[in-house]
Amino acid sequence: MTSHSTDSHTRARTRKSSTGGAPPVQVLEAPPAQVIVDGVPVDLSELPDVVALDTPRDGLPSVIATQSGLERCAAALAAGRGSAAIDTERASGYRYGQRAFLVQIRREDAGTWLIDPEPFDDLAIINDALDGVEWILHAASQDLPCLSELGMWPSSLFDTELAARIAGLPRVGLGAVIESLLGYSLAKEHSAADWSTRPLPEAWLRYAALDVEVLAELEEEMLELLESTGKLEYARQEFAALVAAGPAEPRVDPWRRTHGAHTLRNRGQLAAVRELWLARDALAEKRDIAPGRLIPDSAIIAAAKAMPTTVPDLLNLPGFHGRAAKRDAPRWLRALQTARGTDDLPPMHLPNDAPPPPRAWADRDLTAAERLATARNRLAALSTELTIPAENLLTPDYLRRLCWHPPAPITVESVSAALADLGARPWQVGKTAAVLTDALLHPEPLPAKEPKPMDARALP
Repeated sequence: MTSHSTDSHTRARTRKSSTGGAPPVQVLEAPPAQVIVDGVPVDLSELPDVVALDTPRDGLPSVIATQSGLERCAAALAAGRGSAAIDTERASGYRYGQRAFLVQIRREDAGTWLIDPEPFDDLAIINDALDGVEWILHAASQDLPCLSELGMWPSSLFDTELAARIAGLPRVGLGAVIESLLGYSLAKEHSAADWSTRPLPEAWLRYAALDVEVLAELEEEMLELLESTGKLEYARQEFAALVAAGPAEPRVDPWRRTHGAHTLRNRGQLAAVRELWLARDALAEKRDIAPGRLIPDSAIIAAAKAMPTTVPDLLNLPGFHGRAAKRDAPRWLRALQTARGTDDLPPMHLPNDAPPPPRAWADRDLTAAERLATARNRLAALSTELTIPAENLLTPDYLRRLCWHPPAPITVESVSAALADLGARPWQVGKTAAVLTDALLHPEPLPAKEPKPMDARALP
């Protein structure tokens, strides 16, 4: 791989500027045929289209794991200039929860800092150092939850992934966006690694440092792209909504999200899922391991349906295999016994004001189903016209709620107010209200259902 230095940034910019933009009407001066790289003349024709980054420009920083180091980091960041590029690395699938095991921050005149959060109760001192500073993140919705657990929350942010969606880029992953806009390539083979590993390998740390090194430059390109397409204000409203939303509230009955729970048919089975899930969660937290590494969701569902009473019967079920399952089998049987004896049977469904699943609409309210299908088609066409994904043009839940219970009377004004009440941003209301009003007023009939093919076995 090509080593990364300040010159490699220059090479990528030179390459991009020499090929991008409309050609001038009259060429007054021939473009240079060579550039100087590390004191050596290099033909532009020999430079790669994409420059591979593998070494941080300032060298690899040490990982901060002491209070004195954290204080030095906070002081440096507070004295820096401009936005702060921030990223986190987690150990999803390995450890309990979604906490960060590495926090990377880079700011102009402060350099890049790598922080191990594990030795600290929180990173409030870093949050204070960045008070009033814009944060640059890629896919902020993934990083903000674990940062909030550390006492960190931005006062403003720029999300390069969300910006790429609104700009209409075909691929919005960090590597793809950097390559298309900056001409760099980043290795991503460590993205799914177990970042709870200690000490962290040097190759992983280089990868982590490089992730924040390019974010400020990427923001510049994104700002230019969004402004040139008239979408900058859309993005700013989306970023402000992310900040204003704050950390998410804990879920009610998180055990209900067990994959496969929708296949259960009675409250007793649901109670078994609850007790097994809670037992698994407590053990996973105690051992600091991802719950699915103890037993998968499929095992919980299988046990809730079969309700075994002996270890052999339990271990014969799908998902209960290996030494770990056998060791913990008594724990799972106790959870099932608790479920059998409880009078606290959970309701099959929690009360909510959400519309029913769209697949049931045609049977329950045909007109609503027609409104939804028509509105979806109109939004899809508008999405193509604006080159903005439909789910970013309008949150799907807002669309379903509007179509299930439209305002009365249906006017552009009433639809606009309904969308705003649901949480749609002003730019979304402005782009979609008229289109949705027409769809609600003039829904198109659903296509006729094709008859199911006759089963040959049913023939006489």
